[in-house]
Amino acid sequence: MMGGRPLLLLLVSALLVQIRASDPLLYESFDEDFEGRWVVSKKDEYQGVWKRAKSDGHEDYGLLVSEKARKYAIIKELDEPVTLKDGTVVLQFEVRLQNGLECGGAYIKYIRPQEAGWDAKEFDNETPYTIMFGPDKCGSTNKVHFILKHKNPKTGKYVEHHLKFPPSVPYDKLSHVYTAILKPDNEVRILIDGEEKKKANFLSADDFEPALIPPKTIPDPDDKKPEDWDERAKIPDPNAVKPDDWDEDAPMEIEDVEATKPEGWLDDEPEEIDDPEASKPEDWDDEEDGEWEAPKIDNPKCEEAPGCGEWKRPMKQNPAYKGKWHAPLIDNPNYKGIWKPQEIPNPEYFELDKPDFDPIAAIGIEIWTMQDGILFDNILIADDEKVATSILEKTWKPKYEVEKEKEKAEEAAAAADGLSEFQKKVFDILYKIADVPFLAPYKTKIIDVIEKGEKQPNITIGILVSVVVVFATVLFRILFGGKKLQ
Repeated sequence: MMGGRPLLLLLVSALLVQIRASDPLLYESFDEDFEGRWVVSKKDEYQGVWKRAKSDGHEDYGLLVSEKARKYAIIKELDEPVTLKDGTVVLQFEVRLQNGLECGGAYIKYIRPQEAGWDAKEFDNETPYTIMFGPDKCGSTNKVHFILKHKNPKTGKYVEHHLKFPPSVPYDKLSHVYTAILKPDNEVRILIDGEEKKKANFLSADDFEPALIPPKTIPDPDDKKPEDWDERAKIPDPNAVKPDDWDEDAPMEIEDVEATKPEGWLDDEPEEIDDPEASKPEDWDDEEDGEWEAPKIDNPKCEEAPGCGEWKRPMKQNPAYKGKWHAPLIDNPNYKGIWKPQEIPNPEYFELDKPDFDPIAAIGIEIWTMQDGILFDNILIADDEKVATSILEKTWKPKYEVEKEKEKAEEAAAAADGLSEFQKKVFDILYKIADVPFLAPYKTKIIDVIEKGEKQPNITIGILVSVVVVFATVLFRILFGGKKLQ
């Protein structure tokens, strides 16, 4: 019996370790109210209101960005800091952009330990973090950030290291899960919805900008280029002389003296005439709108003739044209190459086997966004990939499948209706354009074209372009006297 006790203790110990390994280091589902557990920044610039709200179409709750065009900041301090130096660490959270994301962030900052006396209510953009991870989109920026702040042991300064070529943010309004897996072999993997999108190595200069390990040498900032250093590979031949017959003043083109006026050319006919079918609109006010003039159309007589108006000889290329003379280039006998300062040892260089991560003492969301409806949920820190995968399968996947089916049904319904919401907006704008006063002579024709487009939604873009061209052409004619487009 006594001999079996050590074995029993060993089994119990192994079981406890297994249970411990299956527990997340942090898990926030927002099933309960966040007040009291999360701290909203009291800084004046953060006016955005956080709310606990249901995800659209679900009974599941999350942390909601409730207002447009606001700055938001909220933080949750951990019971114990999470170390990133030993073993695997998984950072994972769910975001749903319920109203899309045209300009704003939806990332999380993993905050390093702060100085003594720091108050979570002071959380802002300047609060030091270890890692920033998640979606960010505005203008040309469209990426899932992964930024590491790493301390240079030589200088003591923290440097931001950005993941190169990060994945893009999904364009839809569905729920998505963002996962970063940090491995003890210096590997980091970025997953979206459980699918790997990027793999990198923390110590590779090809994967992070700037590289975690600085270059061994740097250009000497005090080195100066000598005054007699010649970087010109080629120079004009000093012995070359311009030929006597080189005429720099000869024009590039000359009149074609051999050309003759085509037979049937109508010298006395104008290229444009007043539109005989146009009539002055009933609501035209000469005092407010000015004297009404009929729009111009191409002279139909000119379509049958070679041309109308004053005939002029065409221009042709001048065979005597040579342009400005330049001496030919020759190899520069004094050429020394492109000057570069000499390299010196980099005083900030250090060697590294593994990143010296600061621990995570809190998680914070500090964003500026033009969209509301951003919903954060199921925020996780774990030391086991299986834990993260299990939570993804149980919480995100069922919601995503429902959302995806609903999206397909809405697209099918829109196709059945013939007009999408976008197309309806386009036609509403076109009808307003048709009501513009100076387009009155063409209103009937424009409306006829728009109505045909509504019956054939697949030609919406063509209709839009046609009406805009007519609008621009008539406006141009009013302003500058240009020709009317047929």
